[in-house]
This record gives sequence, C-alpha cells and structure tokens, in this order.
Amino acid sequence: MLPYSWFEQARERISPFINNTPLTHDPNLDIYLKWENQQVTGSFKARGALNKLLTLQPWERERGIVTASAGNHGLGVAFAAQATATPVIVFASENASEIKLKGIQQLGAQLKLVSGGYGKAESAAIEYAKSFNKTWISAYNDGMVIAGQGTLGLEILGELPAWDRISWLIPCGGGGLASGIAAAVKSNIQEISPRLGIYAVQSEASPFMHAVYYTGTQDGVVEYPSLADGLAGPIEHNSITLPLVRNYIDGVILVSEAEISLAVSYAWHHYREKIEASAATSLAAILSGKIANRPAVLIISGGNINPNTHQKLIALKA
Repeated sequence: MLPYSWFEQARERISPFINNTPLTHDPNLDIYLKWENQQVTGSFKARGALNKLLTLQPWERERGIVTASAGNHGLGVAFAAQATATPVIVFASENASEIKLKGIQQLGAQLKLVSGGYGKAESAAIEYAKSFNKTWISAYNDGMVIAGQGTLGLEILGELPAWDRISWLIPCGGGGLASGIAAAVKSNIQEISPRLGIYAVQSEASPFMHAVYYTGTQDGVVEYPSLADGLAGPIEHNSITLPLVRNYIDGVILVSEAEISLAVSYAWHHYREKIEASAATSLAAILSGKIANRPAVLIISGGNINPNTHQKLIALKA
C-alpha cells in the first residue's frame, strides 16, 4: 500500500504547476462535481505525470522518457517534460483522439503511432524503452503517478462537508486515478463509515477492471470501440493498481455508451461544461440510476473532446 506521506509530498511538489480546480454542488441531484476538465492540459493526468518526472533522478531524465497513452496521459507527460526540459517519446494508437495527439506534439513530445488499440501502443512503448535504455513511465502502474493522481482526493477533502459520509464516483481505466483518490481518502479516516463508498466507473465496452475486480482475471474480456477512449484497453499484468483497487475501492460500475453520451450532453446543457466521454462516466452512473447513494462527489476527469464529437453529443436530449 502507498504511504499517506506520498500524497502530501506530491501535493506540495506539483502545486506550482497545476490548477486547484473548481468543486461545485448541484442541489437538484445532490452531487459535487470536481472539474478536472479545467486542469492544465485539460485533464487530471498532469498531476501524476508531474509528480513522477519531478521525482526522477537527473540521469533518468537525461536518457529520455518513453510512455504510452490514449491521449491525456501523453499530454500530461509532455507538459511535465517541457517543464523539466526532458526529452519524451509518446506511443499512442493511430485511432487516438486527434485533438489529444496534436496537443502532445504542440508540447514538444515526439509521437509514435501504433496500429491497434491502447494495449498495442503500451506493449510497443515498453519494448522500445527496454531496447533503447529509456526511462519508462506508465500511465497507471507507478506509485509516484498514483500519488500524483491522489492529490485530487486531498483537494476535495479540504472542501467537502462531512466527506466521510459521501459516495465517490471515479472514472477508471487502468485504475491509477481511482486507486490514488481512494487510498488518499481512506487513509484520512480512523474508522470507515458505512456511508462512505468509493466506486470506480468504466464503460461496458472496455470492462477490464470490472472483470479483474469481480472475477480476478481480465482473460477473455471482449473489447468494443468506446467513446470513453481514455479508459480503454487491458491492464498491465501485475499492475500495482490491481491490489490497490481491490483494497480501497468498494465496487466497479459499468455504464453504457448511450448513458455516457447523454452525460456529456447533460454536462453541457446543465452546467455549461465541455467534458470528454471518459470523464462523463461518473455522471452517467448517477443519471442512469446505477448508484443512488447521496450525496456523491463525481470526478469529471477531463475535457479534451473532439469538437465535432461534442457537437453531435450535445444534440442529444439530456
């Protein structure tokens, strides 16, 4: 398990570089929304990337960074690399979001596109890092990355009333964000309240963490195309997030593509916030009635959505 001091140190380390994003309350739904779409690079991923790069030794940065990303992690690492004058190569699927890929390049990272989904890009990146003696940074399978993501939990704890009796809904792919927030939150509690529940949410189209959580394996999981591309793909074998999720998360919830689409539209029409589909999974769990416990705090993890896709989704009745 991760020491609580790691989260506190990460918060101090990355605070000069990031935004303390807004936390708002919707009394009609009795939910709190943490708007990480207003974070630097448009996503929470900058937190973990910065914490990781700022803890590397100079020689680890000098030999160059390699990472794999569905988009937002690549943006976060590129941003952190620019801040620390570190060369970086980002592997991504050729089907990744165009707006995210352009952002990665604009931040000065070298981009390598791989045929297939995120899993193929991750495998290719790991092999490249080994072959060329580069420093590998996982999007989720890294204690320093997870500690950086967990700073989101610390921010919220300082603002929420009676936070030990609130449900938490967190978008989940590889589990770095969910496990980081859950570990930070539960480490603050001397006696866990039965009214506290922390849930990971992912798309039915890519239910890898759901399968591991409930069956112990992701073998045999069939993946389909998903609007929530940032949560897609299998989890690295023996990832540190797997025991963390099992220890700190109270359940994994699946939402459909239709429910995710409506949540993107709802966020725009009710809050005037542009969010990406991956970020909308937490709101989708509420709107679809998949979880009824209130009050609840929702992590809105990012806003890097293709403008054309956003226009199509907000045309839906929300």
